[in-house]
Amino acid sequence: MKRFNILFLAAMFLSIAAIAQPGEDLPPEGEPGKCYAKCLIPDEWTTETEQRLVKEASTRIEVIPVEFETVTEQALDKAASTRITAQPAAFETVTERIMVKAPSTRIEVIPAEYSTVTESVLAKAESKRLITVPAEYSTVTETIEVSPATTKWVKRKADKNCLSADPNDCQVWCLVEVPARYETITKTVLSTPATTKEVTVPAEYQTVTKRVVGTPATTRTIEIPAEYKTVTKRVVKDPARTQVIEIPAEYKTVTKSVVRVPAQTRVIEIPSEYKTVTKRKLVKKGGFSEWKEVLCPVGRTEAKITDIQRALKSKGYDPGAIDGILGTLTKAALVKFQKDNGLPQGRLDIDTLAKLGVN
Repeated sequence: MKRFNILFLAAMFLSIAAIAQPGEDLPPEGEPGKCYAKCLIPDEWTTETEQRLVKEASTRIEVIPVEFETVTEQALDKAASTRITAQPAAFETVTERIMVKAPSTRIEVIPAEYSTVTESVLAKAESKRLITVPAEYSTVTETIEVSPATTKWVKRKADKNCLSADPNDCQVWCLVEVPARYETITKTVLSTPATTKEVTVPAEYQTVTKRVVGTPATTRTIEIPAEYKTVTKRVVKDPARTQVIEIPAEYKTVTKSVVRVPAQTRVIEIPSEYKTVTKRKLVKKGGFSEWKEVLCPVGRTEAKITDIQRALKSKGYDPGAIDGILGTLTKAALVKFQKDNGLPQGRLDIDTLAKLGVN
């Protein structure tokens, strides 16, 4: 019963109020003059016992050593090989004519011929220039809306009759109407807009003297013959050769120890080891419930609590004395009623009042 009492939200809030700030968790929809709340539901856990593997099954390998015997045999002491002997090359001297520089061509430039001429050229083209005629203004006064009519969320804290053992577990917000705000301003407005007119600026000319080509430059191609010289050099007459001589292999008698029975292994099975462990498992994740409409502070009266106590008693639940006070017995009766009727536990919401038949 203590756990469900902790889950109760404060249905009726007074005292200090806080204005909702941007980014705060608020009810998704609301009506002005109504309050909404959600409660903190703790995680549900269960205890389980299981067998946990401490050491996996394994095997151990036991080695049976190798057995040896002594044998005598002919072994290769020096492998067969070959020896290569070289016969040097023979040379002779020859004389021949070789080209030192290949034939080519050379291009000779004949320079251009120039003359001087004088002419009048356009220095600055005719253009258009815009002259600005300034705008005319007047002063007017008007009333404007500074902020439209709206609503705002107001957060309230639990009073002494709150259903929750810890008021910090509860969040209750009320939607309040805020009227529109107006302001009279004086401003300068445009009477006659600025205009422009177009003026023509005449073209400008100047006299220039310049050199022009009379006869363009040309080129002519001059042939340059190849150049040769006579050289004497030493060339191979008979190339170098090699001769391969076979060298037979050499053997010797050796005595050595060889394996008679190879080493062996046998596998011994080692069973797994387990231990019994007990652990807690999360059955249901807790957290804040969804937003529900609850009684606002102005709606929680002694008469309303009296109606709730009478409705509980008529349905077979013991709320204690019918005194209009939300005491311990009344809270416990509400928790049991909510649990028996499949209602969310932890707040005195509108759904619970409707199920009780209380307006």
